[in-house]
Amino acid sequence: MAASRREGGPPHEGPSDFGFRRVSAAEHAGLVGRVFSSVAPRYDLMNDLMSGGLHRLWKSALIERLHPRPGRRLVDLAGGTGDIAFRVLERLGGDPEPGGATIVDRNPAMLAVARDRAIDRGILRELDLVCADAAELPLPARSFDSCTIAFGLRNVTRRGEALAEARRILKPGGHFLCLEFSRFMIPALAPLYDFYSFRVLPALGGIVAGDADAYRYLAESIRRFPDQDALAGEMRAAGFGNVTWRNLSGGIVALHSGWRT
Repeated sequence: MAASRREGGPPHEGPSDFGFRRVSAAEHAGLVGRVFSSVAPRYDLMNDLMSGGLHRLWKSALIERLHPRPGRRLVDLAGGTGDIAFRVLERLGGDPEPGGATIVDRNPAMLAVARDRAIDRGILRELDLVCADAAELPLPARSFDSCTIAFGLRNVTRRGEALAEARRILKPGGHFLCLEFSRFMIPALAPLYDFYSFRVLPALGGIVAGDADAYRYLAESIRRFPDQDALAGEMRAAGFGNVTWRNLSGGIVALHSGWRT
């Protein structure tokens, strides 16, 4: 598809959080890229291990809210190894139309895993893979019925621009869904949650993925991400209407919904 990003739009954002560090936008993009290049081969296994399989239930909740239907085009931003796109195509069953799902990710290593998984499933024809930044999508305006991003928005360097781009590529009435780690709502369990996040998770990442620092960053990035209400405000600022959210697992994860008006 030819690039058709609108002229103007939101200004480039300033420094970004890389975990607990403040870095320039250019440095942030490179650091995040190295994290995901490092963990790509073991990314799916680590998702199962670090969430105890709960990520599958959280993604199922997103798919239920999305309610995929034949003929509706999906773009999954920061789609990584393809979990959301594959679930949508499997949910549709039969013979989905070519290009019915598009995965966008700026990391070639993650997209390579998605490509290999698609080949193994025999669904490459139904899938488009696009290597691009979520804040600068080479996709036409008003061309998709739905847009999702699962556990990827906190890694985007220019979050406000990415949200505006998500709205731009949606058709009027299009649905945007964001599944992301959020603010845990059970104070009594917060110390245990912190111990797991900052001690157990990096150790597990070191053993399984060979990169403890990558998973230390991921834990820090969760703490620096806006809470449920703040993210809803950012979605409204990007132009989404009827913005709502639903807490999952006590607020460990939140599912935000917005519509292209």
